[in-house]
Amino acid sequence: MTLSSLIGVASALLLVPVLGVPMGARDTAAGPIVNITYGAFQGLTSGGVSQFLGIPFAKPPIGALRFGLPEPPDPLEGIQQATSFGPSCPQQLIVLPEELPSNFSLPVLDLISEDCLYANVWAPAGATPEDNLPVIFWIYGGGFEIGSATGYDGSLYVERSIALGEPVIFVSHNYRMNAFGFLASQEVEEAGLTNVGLRDQRLAMEWVNQYISAFGGDPSKVIIWGESAGAYSVAAHIIWNNGDPAGLFRGAIMESGFPVALHTVSEGQPFYDQLVQSTGCANSPDTLDCLRYADYELLQVAIALTPTAFSYTGLSLAWEPRIDGTLIIQNGQRYVEQGIYARVPIIAGDCDDEGTLFSFGMLNITTDDEFLAYIQENYVLGASNADISRVGDVYPSNPSDGSPFGTGDLNALTPQFKRLAAFQGDWMFQAPRRYMLEVMSKTQDTWGYLYKRGKATPFLGSFHASDLLEFFTPIDYIGVDAIINFANTLNPNTPPNLPGAALSLLSLYTWDQWGSDPSSPPLLTFVDPTPLIETTVDTYRADAMQLLTNLSLQIP
Repeated sequence: MTLSSLIGVASALLLVPVLGVPMGARDTAAGPIVNITYGAFQGLTSGGVSQFLGIPFAKPPIGALRFGLPEPPDPLEGIQQATSFGPSCPQQLIVLPEELPSNFSLPVLDLISEDCLYANVWAPAGATPEDNLPVIFWIYGGGFEIGSATGYDGSLYVERSIALGEPVIFVSHNYRMNAFGFLASQEVEEAGLTNVGLRDQRLAMEWVNQYISAFGGDPSKVIIWGESAGAYSVAAHIIWNNGDPAGLFRGAIMESGFPVALHTVSEGQPFYDQLVQSTGCANSPDTLDCLRYADYELLQVAIALTPTAFSYTGLSLAWEPRIDGTLIIQNGQRYVEQGIYARVPIIAGDCDDEGTLFSFGMLNITTDDEFLAYIQENYVLGASNADISRVGDVYPSNPSDGSPFGTGDLNALTPQFKRLAAFQGDWMFQAPRRYMLEVMSKTQDTWGYLYKRGKATPFLGSFHASDLLEFFTPIDYIGVDAIINFANTLNPNTPPNLPGAALSLLSLYTWDQWGSDPSSPPLLTFVDPTPLIETTVDTYRADAMQLLTNLSLQIP
């Protein structure tokens, strides 16, 4: 695979890669009609897969329901055509740093609307309620700023699962993002409307629990899987309701996103106030109600003025899940520390160079003092000067120690670029993953992986979201097969004795559980050239990551 094709596929960072060929573009025949309590939906069948796209799982969140809690949909008359994706939710305008490769671009979505809460189902053709098939529930990434289910073709997983003799159903959905899904302020908190983007996801999970049997699925055999913002969302659902999954899922996969230290609702107040000012709502006696009915285009312009993942503030995002005292009551890692999480099997993995993509927005940081001040003000909140000094010691400015890791003095875009990339990648991704697995491996089955392909990509290395290649445009199907195996057996390893099943390269390997050797926890590691994988040990940068975990747990 060439560099340009690698970047072209994973160009949306944690965003929305356009992956696979939508089934609607293939030769199709009229599919079956599925009846659920509020309507009848007719999809399409192509080969061995039936798809049902654009099924509303909630009322349109517009007008009085803008920024509101999602509500179940109203009854629909007649047979609804479920043959194309519903609109994507409103996206935040993102300006890419000019230092990124010129062929690194964000996808263009054809249809965007506030009326966007739709689900999509792919199932083996002819599946019936008696089949009781396991279900993969996918949550896309996008930094809680942009994203859509549109770019992910679930037929890949259904077709491959049939070939493996382990048929599954694949479900995706849209959820509200940026200010539409994660508005945070005293006004929002008092109205009980915090974290509505997460609540959209939860309602979609409840929709699956209630209706998936009509498509041939078993509501007791659902696994939830997300990447980046989607993985952070999975982490939220693992701690939701004091760790009670409420029968909505029995396994979870987190791809570059884990329980982390979170900001509070009050820290979102400046962004709320900015929207109020920019939309002319400042003099309204009820600013939240005013925002509900503000002009859509004016609101979008106001949202575009807030920071993104590519801004100077990096991964300290304007729009994200926040501690609200109801849905999320404390630092995410404290939930882990206290054992408050769902006791379900877990797969968790990272890319080797998670932080590179998010370090282009702070190229003006060029000295040691600037680096230390930045991480103290932006990430390690409340840390003492002595603590920050220790972080500087374990993340030195020497380019050979920075990210992209293992590239020596290469890729030093600025004197602090590789240092910032190493710190941000470990603070937001690597250290939280390791800590989570250290704790959860003692209470449930856990597996870890590391993606190290594409290390030669200039300045980016094995960058955040580049592992989407493995899971949605596979050459070797190792990652795809692991997900399918996990959905069927809650173990990513290939089940034995499946007569007539397609050959899986994964069957040539044993993916050991992370906790099988506490002193040298194994990681299934994807390396170049494809399809090579190997087992490495999850002990790299041990002292540095332990320090970050200790400091994260201390954040108020």
